[in-house]
Amino acid sequence: MKKFVMAAVAGTVAGVVATTQIAGPLLAQEAEKTTNVYEQLDLFGDIFERIRAQYVEDVEPGDLIEAAINGMLTSLDPHSSYLSPKDAEKMREQTRGEFGGLGIEVTQEEGFVKVVSPIDGTPAAEAGIEAGDFITHVDGESLLGLGLDDAVEMMRGPVGSEILITVVREGEPEPFDVSIVRDTIQLTAVRARTVGNTAVLRLTTFNEQTYPKMKEGLEQQIEDAGGMENINGIVIDMRNNPGGLLNQAIAVSDAFLEEGEIVSTRGRDIEDGDRVNATPGDLAMGKPIVVLINGGSASASEIVAGALQDHRRAIVIGTKSFGKGSVQTVMPLRGDGAMRLTTARYYTPSGRSIQALGVSPDIVVAQPPAAPETEEDEALSARPLRSEADLRGRLNNDSLTDDQIKQIEDDREKARKAAELREEDYQLAYAIDILKGLSALGPNE
Repeated sequence: MKKFVMAAVAGTVAGVVATTQIAGPLLAQEAEKTTNVYEQLDLFGDIFERIRAQYVEDVEPGDLIEAAINGMLTSLDPHSSYLSPKDAEKMREQTRGEFGGLGIEVTQEEGFVKVVSPIDGTPAAEAGIEAGDFITHVDGESLLGLGLDDAVEMMRGPVGSEILITVVREGEPEPFDVSIVRDTIQLTAVRARTVGNTAVLRLTTFNEQTYPKMKEGLEQQIEDAGGMENINGIVIDMRNNPGGLLNQAIAVSDAFLEEGEIVSTRGRDIEDGDRVNATPGDLAMGKPIVVLINGGSASASEIVAGALQDHRRAIVIGTKSFGKGSVQTVMPLRGDGAMRLTTARYYTPSGRSIQALGVSPDIVVAQPPAAPETEEDEALSARPLRSEADLRGRLNNDSLTDDQIKQIEDDREKARKAAELREEDYQLAYAIDILKGLSALGPNE
C-alpha cells in the first residue's frame, strides 16, 4: 500500500513537471506572438503617419484606412472584401433584384477581372460578353494591379453612359474592344415557359425572388398544360447563373427533394458546421428533371446542381461549373459599411467539396459556337427535301383516319420546332430530348 501511494505521488509530481515543461514554452510563444502583433501595429502606425506627412500629395486618412482594411481582406481569398457604405447599399440592392451597371458577375484572376457570367437580358449579355472572358482595360486604362472593388468601380457610371472594355477571350488571337451602354439592371430571377411537353425553368440568379418566382412559374406552366400529367419533365436551366443567396439555393433544392441532406457547411471550428435537410414535398411530383450548367454556373447554382445530382433526382448536363465552393458572410460594421468574409466551405450531400473543381455533368454537352453561315449553307438549307409523298404517281396511304393524319401533321410541326431549337440552343434541345426519351420509356398508364 505504501509503495502504491508513493507511486501515485511520484506520478502526480511527474505529471506536474511534464505539464510545466509543455505549458511554459506555449505561454512564452503566445506572449511572443502578442508582442509581434503589437509591434506590427506600431509599424502600421509609423507607415500611416509617414504617408500623411511625406507623400507627394495630400491623402485622406479615411481612404488610407479603408485601403488597408480592404488589402487585409483581399489577401485572404478573391471573395473576401471590405464594403464601403455605398458599396454595402449597392449589394443590398442587388440581392433585392435591381441595381445599376453592366450586368456581369466578376471575380479576379491573375491580376485581371474575369467574367463569371453575364446576366440574361443585361447590356453585357446583349453585347456578347461571355463567361470566362478577361477584362483587361476600361476606356483604355489597364486594370492590372487594381483590386477587384477598384476595377468594378471603374466600370460603374451613370445610367445611359457608354463604356469601352477590352476583352481577352480564349480562342481569339487578339484582344478586342466591346462598347456597352450602362443601364439599370432589373434582374428577372426566373423565366418559365413550356417547350413541347417540357417545362423549362430559367434561373438567372439567386436573390430574394428566386424560389417564389420559380414556384409561381412552374405552377403556371402546369396549369396552362392542363395538369402535371401533360408535362413529361422539367429542365432547370442554370447556365451562367453566378449564384447569390444560400437560403434561396436551399429552398430551390428542397422544392424537388422529399428527404435527405441538401448541403452542409464546415467552418474553421467543428462546432461552426451546419447541415440542412430537405422537407417532404416535390413540386415536380416525381417527374424527371434535367439540370443545365456551364462554366458560368457558380456558388448557389452549384449547390442546387450538386444536391439534385447526388440524390439521383436529376440528370446534370452541359459543361463543368465554375467551382466556387465557399460561403461568404456579410457582417455589418460601424459607419454603415460591411465586411464580406469567407467563413465556411460547403459540401454536397455525398460529402464532396466543389471548391476549385466544380460540378461535373453526368453528360457533357458543349454549346457549339455560332458559325457564320456561308452562301452554300444558305442554298442547302433553302433547298426542300424530297420524300415519297413528293413523287408523281405515288400510292396513297388508305389506312389512316383523319385524326391519325392530323396527329402525323402535328408531330411533323413539333419536329420542325425541335430542329429550330437545336439550331438556336443545342444544350437546351439536348435536355428536352433526354426528357422525351425518359418519357417514352415510362410505364404505360
